[in-house]
Amino acid sequence: MTKAEKVDFTIKTLRDIYPTIPVPLEHKDPYTLLIAVLLSAQSTDVRVNKITPLLFERADNPYDMIKLSVEEIRDIIRPVGLSPMKSKGIHGLSKMLVEKYNGVVPQELELLEEFPAVGHKTASVVVSQAFGIPAFPVDTHIHRLMYRWGFTNGKNVVQTEKDAKRLFPKEIWNDLHLQIIWYGREYSPARGWDLDNDIITKTIGRKAIIDNYYKTKKTR
Repeated sequence: MTKAEKVDFTIKTLRDIYPTIPVPLEHKDPYTLLIAVLLSAQSTDVRVNKITPLLFERADNPYDMIKLSVEEIRDIIRPVGLSPMKSKGIHGLSKMLVEKYNGVVPQELELLEEFPAVGHKTASVVVSQAFGIPAFPVDTHIHRLMYRWGFTNGKNVVQTEKDAKRLFPKEIWNDLHLQIIWYGREYSPARGWDLDNDIITKTIGRKAIIDNYYKTKKTR
């Protein structure tokens, strides 16, 4: 298969498996999505979705959030991990939203990246899922699969994002990055990976990855 045929096969297969795409993090507006994405760093969506209702019951907008102390926020979000940094980030970005943006989350990627504890990936998720602006946030699943599929050399997430944006049509970025995340979790995980269930990697995957899979399987 040519690179273009592999790209087409990947897009079609993901569309067949995920004709409708569940949104991983529960939220009701751009602000609650921003907080949820910030909390999800080095945590799981399942854990975040258990904690955000407790936090948003106390404060689901920046004006209420800054009435809470950093310590109060930290006590609520402790189970998601990295709570000292995340609680400061949530309080700090909420304060900045109130003072600079009248409590409204900006749509521009560059502006979002100026907020405390908001990196490029978090900002990309927000513009994509909250505002429908084309972006291609790269998480560990996308990074792993883009390498397994031979679409990037996988040196770092910055390069992976560039390669993804170059290969896939802009109008499907927002759906595709979510489809790849779900596929990575369900069919092509880092651990407990069964290649027989992973139709995309089995069909178009990097030869060295597939050879190594079977070699490792034989030695078990």
